Amino acid sequence: MITSYFTVKGFGEHEISIQRSRFIAYVNRVTTEEEAQAFIEKIKKENWNANHNCSAYMIGENDQIQKANDDGEPSGTAGVPMLEVLKQRQLKDTVVVVTRYFGGVKLGAGGLIRAYSTSTSEGLKATGIVQRNLAQVYRTSIDYHFLGKVENELRSSPFLIKEIEYLDQVHVHTYVIVGEENKFEEWMTNLTNGQGKIEKTSVKYLEEDIPY
Repeated sequence: MITSYFTVKGFGEHEISIQRSRFIAYVNRVTTEEEAQAFIEKIKKENWNANHNCSAYMIGENDQIQKANDDGEPSGTAGVPMLEVLKQRQLKDTVVVVTRYFGGVKLGAGGLIRAYSTSTSEGLKATGIVQRNLAQVYRTSIDYHFLGKVENELRSSPFLIKEIEYLDQVHVHTYVIVGEENKFEEWMTNLTNGQGKIEKTSVKYLEEDIPY
């Protein structure tokens, strides 16, 4: 699993007007090419009377799936510029459809490239970007007299509390960003005077909002 990557928050849309043409960007997070194609078809059906529904997507840990479609615009003026924006922003598992309702003014090749690039960029900004960081989940089992100390120290540490279970012992579940495991284990061992039982349980991606 990749330890850190950028993607979009989820679904979003944003409209701009250029030379009386309406450009509506639809953005979504997807994990397979089938999901991307289904999203594109959904937008096409909703905008069946539009002049163009151009699309681009980039999927996979190594960006191994990359597709762009001009949907009737001159070759290379829509889908590819849209895909380039995704590449520049290093966005994985992201699909974008830009719907155009022609306003009567031809933009020329350069104008179309700028229009579709801008629409994509503005759509991504409106949707929001996140960084997903892979975290190891730990369960630390401690006696109740350690709880106050451990909880207070955790809340002022770089480690994030997931939950606390109050059973025969206290089970403190903590997110630790992958790469910080040894640091956490040593820190928690010292904090509990070696009396805490520290176990790895699962892994999960944590999401952090990133300014566009």
